[in-house]
Amino acid sequence: MGIDSILDFHKLGNMEKQLAVSALGALAQETRLDVFRVLVQAGPEGLSAGAIAALLGIPPATLSFHLKELKGAGLVCCERRGRSRIYSPDFPAVNQLIAFLTANCCRGVDGGEC
Repeated sequence: MGIDSILDFHKLGNMEKQLAVSALGALAQETRLDVFRVLVQAGPEGLSAGAIAALLGIPPATLSFHLKELKGAGLVCCERRGRSRIYSPDFPAVNQLIAFLTANCCRGVDGGEC
């Protein structure tokens, strides 16, 4: 492995770390965690902002702020369907976060318990 490869690895590792910090920071707030969990339960079909607000009893302006934070952290996708915006978890990003957090778990032993 040449010096350029090592530098690229560290850049990539630092980028992954920054993305993980951003995602975990977004989830480290009670309302955002509740919103994210409701979206995960809804699955890929997602929910409208109105449905999320109704389920959690969150005022629309507050919900909008929290959805923006989750979206900015790369955890939530937004798609326009007709007049509604539908929010859903970005499952590939969530899976990448989980993979980052569990990399080298149990010292690489298959089936090992931590």
